[in-house]
Amino acid sequence: MKWLLLIGVAVPAALAAIPTLAADAANGKRLAERWCSSCHVVSSEQRQASADVPSFSAIARQPGFDAGRLALFLLDPHPKMPSMSLTRAEAADIAEYVKALGR
Repeated sequence: MKWLLLIGVAVPAALAAIPTLAADAANGKRLAERWCSSCHVVSSEQRQASADVPSFSAIARQPGFDAGRLALFLLDPHPKMPSMSLTRAEAADIAEYVKALGR
């Protein structure tokens, strides 16, 4: 039983010590330009997109914006969005890029 207690304490402590990879906003911008720019204005350099969808900077400035929630949303987008089949890292990168636009 003592070894179970030790494992119960040691494993979570070891996992907490593993550094998490930070999302890459620069890669998020590249992905957004590829996947999202046909509908959304994704950067200040972009001149046109669909009129009925918000720009990435508008999304970033919404009250309560949360990059983590956006990343989860991107993994299972709504029906009007194309099936992008993003990895978790790619979704996190795009969300980090959007977050950076709100600063």
